[in-house]
Amino acid sequence: MADLTLARTGRDDFTVAADTRPTYFSYYWNRLPPLAQVAIIFAVSRVVTTTFLLAFASQQQETWQSPAKPDLWTFSNLWDSAWYERIATGPYGYSSDLPRNDEGQVTENAWAFMPVYPVLVRALMLVTMLPWEIASVLVATAFGFAAAWVFNRTLALVVDRSTTSFATLLFCIGPTSPLLQLGYAESAQNFFVALLLYLLIKRQWLVMLPVIVIASFTRPTGLAWAMTLGLYFLARWWMHAKGREDFPKPEVIKVMAAGLLSALAGFGWLLIAWAVTGVPSAYIDTELAWRIHYTGPIELVPFTGWFHGATFWFGQPIGAIIVVLFVVVVLGVIALPVMRRLGIEIRIWLLSYFTYLFAVFFPQSSTFRLLMPMFPVLGAVAIPKSPLYRVGVVAVMLVGQLVWLYICWYTVEGDWTPA
Repeated sequence: MADLTLARTGRDDFTVAADTRPTYFSYYWNRLPPLAQVAIIFAVSRVVTTTFLLAFASQQQETWQSPAKPDLWTFSNLWDSAWYERIATGPYGYSSDLPRNDEGQVTENAWAFMPVYPVLVRALMLVTMLPWEIASVLVATAFGFAAAWVFNRTLALVVDRSTTSFATLLFCIGPTSPLLQLGYAESAQNFFVALLLYLLIKRQWLVMLPVIVIASFTRPTGLAWAMTLGLYFLARWWMHAKGREDFPKPEVIKVMAAGLLSALAGFGWLLIAWAVTGVPSAYIDTELAWRIHYTGPIELVPFTGWFHGATFWFGQPIGAIIVVLFVVVVLGVIALPVMRRLGIEIRIWLLSYFTYLFAVFFPQSSTFRLLMPMFPVLGAVAIPKSPLYRVGVVAVMLVGQLVWLYICWYTVEGDWTPA
């Protein structure tokens, strides 16, 4: 019961041995309303990230996507941003004819990218007459701030204010945090993940329904959220059977309805691609086109992609050992006692989303950004109050950001794969 109760009440049932007397900075910082704190954190973090982006852009050589030393807007729209632009501006968006190579295999195309983000960018372009390069960054940055704010409010339900504030900072400066302002849909996805978790903890089932649908057509989220609701249902049912948690019939029905809607929304884009192209496997074939260079033509077999990827990168048996160890580490982190302080809802999401990725994903350079929706784990990372620890974590995050920009965004000759 403690796990569920903690998530609902926001109580902080642990103590900190360090001296808790406020410093001059913390005294005035704590007097600020949470929205002001998040705004300051986000603004400062964007200045830092923008500085990093400009530094890399100043060294960027001419590429197939950009001129040498591109401006900030151009540099913020590399790689898959081009697909979103095609969807938003047409006429090369979602085609009824799937592109194929000489062997008849489906090649990379826009069906791999869902419509919410490019549609919103297109709407801003029509209203303001801004070009794609600017509008895409503005929409992404707005979602980035919204994600930081809702994440802050979600954590405020389960941990103390200091932990909430520091976790928000880590979210804004983490290794993949440049995506909070780049021309990708990840910032929108993170916003919807944070909002869904907030609604789950608050048990706002009816409000959750439209969010589930929109999130599922922003980035692949529906099936992971369906698993989250399924595990949550079982947890509540078990607590009810033990007499530790009330689970009234009306709420049972609402949770089941939300879970079923999420499962349907999770398959929604696949069904739409089928309807438009006439090919039942259009979406899956499109996704497989991104891994064909590594694996050759293969079928999608759940829970094998990571092992195929490990074979390509490391060979066997080393590759399989690395995959198994990685899975054990992730599951071990989720099971750590400190994670219980975040409540059962966040832990179930982390487990569900990682299971979804392990089932369908093929590891490559995009692994880092696809792991980004597991950002709620930062709530546990932020719990220790030691100033030395927190300074060290900030330093690691900033270095990680530079590393991610170098290996996954900045383009060098013979670059391995897109971000």
